Amino acid sequence: MSEDLTTLHVAERGGIATVTLDHPPVNLFDPAMIGDCRRVFDRLAQRRDLRVVVFRSADPDFFISHADLTMFLGPVDEVPPKGARLNPLQALFEDLRTLPQATIGVLEGRACGAGTEFLTSCDMVFAARERAVLGQFEVAVGVLPGATGSQRLPRLLGRSRALEMILGCGEVDADLAERYGLVNRAVAADRLDEFVDRLATRIATFPAPAITLAKVAVDAAGPPLQPGLFEEAHQLNHALADDEARRRMRALLALGAQQRAFERSHFTDALEQLGSGASREEGR
Repeated sequence: MSEDLTTLHVAERGGIATVTLDHPPVNLFDPAMIGDCRRVFDRLAQRRDLRVVVFRSADPDFFISHADLTMFLGPVDEVPPKGARLNPLQALFEDLRTLPQATIGVLEGRACGAGTEFLTSCDMVFAARERAVLGQFEVAVGVLPGATGSQRLPRLLGRSRALEMILGCGEVDADLAERYGLVNRAVAADRLDEFVDRLATRIATFPAPAITLAKVAVDAAGPPLQPGLFEEAHQLNHALADDEARRRMRALLALGAQQRAFERSHFTDALEQLGSGASREEGR
């Protein structure tokens, strides 16, 4: 399954597929990784012999840093009308959520923006205690979580906690993520692989149709997601039409975003610096 993939690789054993993200320096969710994920999800959707898919990273510091900011810097002539189709990243993560297999995300290091949206599209997520960090930074750069995040987080955390995460643009460590319901469990880093392997192996002994049907039944317990996703896409289009959003994204790139040392140590703190210049002039 990995022959034509450049940013990730896939291994299979005993009804389990392990998808390892491997796109140095920071597992940036750029067009190359997006394309590889699209190919893998399409193939997994056809595989009835696989019962479990585990998503992990080859880099213990980064699961997915975030989406490539340069994808959003083009000029916007006008805001299109609200559509009845998902945007490409929403569609990708909905295809992840609705895979027939049980999907498990393993978070050792950082996941921000699209990285968090990827993980919250999995059926289960297990995070390394004292290492794992999640976040949604988009409001700080003038946009919003537009790849399912504004819809997934309220369903997982409740409205107030979702807004704390979305508007605060801070870091959520593994223990807090567990308490809030953002991940299933925070597990000691040296036990994380063993824990996930035991769970995946157990699920893989169960009938594939029962796994798929159970997922469909559980999803039916909540309100329909698509209307909210259409609204999310529409509000994102409005935000991307604002020159201030593009200014802030360029400013974040100029500070060092998408470079390894910056992403590891300075990314979240730097978000508070983006209000300088044009945006401060507006407040005078």
